[in-house]
Amino acid sequence: MAAAQFAGSHVAVVTPLRANGEVDWQAWERLVDFHLQQGSDGLVVGGTTGESVSLTDDELRELLTRARAQAGSRLQIIAGLGTSSTATTVERVRAFTALPIDGALLVTPAYNRPTQEGLFRHFEAAAAASAVPVMLYNVPSRTAVDLLPETVGRLARVPKIVATKEAVPQMQRIRELRAACPADFQILSGDDATAREALAAGACGVVTVTGNVAPGLMRAMIEAARRGDAARAAQIDAQLAPLHQALFVEPNPIPVKWALERMGLIHGALRLPLTELSPRHRDAVSAALQAAQIPLSTAA
Repeated sequence: MAAAQFAGSHVAVVTPLRANGEVDWQAWERLVDFHLQQGSDGLVVGGTTGESVSLTDDELRELLTRARAQAGSRLQIIAGLGTSSTATTVERVRAFTALPIDGALLVTPAYNRPTQEGLFRHFEAAAAASAVPVMLYNVPSRTAVDLLPETVGRLARVPKIVATKEAVPQMQRIRELRAACPADFQILSGDDATAREALAAGACGVVTVTGNVAPGLMRAMIEAARRGDAARAAQIDAQLAPLHQALFVEPNPIPVKWALERMGLIHGALRLPLTELSPRHRDAVSAALQAAQIPLSTAA
């Protein structure tokens, strides 16, 4: 597979749940259809927004299998497979990349705070076990460890590692990554609020939370930025800006699940320790949906 496959707008999709905590498979089908209709380039399944740490391996396998069967080749399907244990990550990568998926997203190990050399060896071992291209994921606000550009530059030369999702919202970081990595290595923004600027600084796409509720607009914004239409990209981004903020008033995916319930696409249930959106934030999320002209369900 060519490294260029991960360019564009990939949605870090939620995992819909019923009130009893079970995966809502009818809602999953609705979500996949929604992204097919809206033109998303791909889905990241079982990532942070998908409540990865609360999913069982059997549930993740079923989510991936159903998404692939429904979407065929019309969507890239990327599995969130990273853990804080290298041995467990290697085992999961080996098992899940045997499925008909397009890529594996591997987050930096959380809590144990490895050194840069430890991070290099962790991802090197995981990539060696993968049957599909690998995207790194750096999100120090959640993991308490920062995968530095020089380490990504080393990893970019490891077979199977073709991309990174960078959630440090600083354009200097994107420029440093671009300078450290080969020209064909893919850099994707992991921060919706700065994704447009990231593309101007050398990124080629986004893994988006906002794209759960506004996938068509996110894809249009990314496409405009990629073709150099800065004015059009800025215009769309301005429409989306309230969503970029409101969907993070509480930890992701709490606000985005509430928004998707308002849209009539899912029940807004989450698995503990996550809880439903606090009433004091609901007006802000509703206003952001209205600003982005997102149709809401009359039953919401």
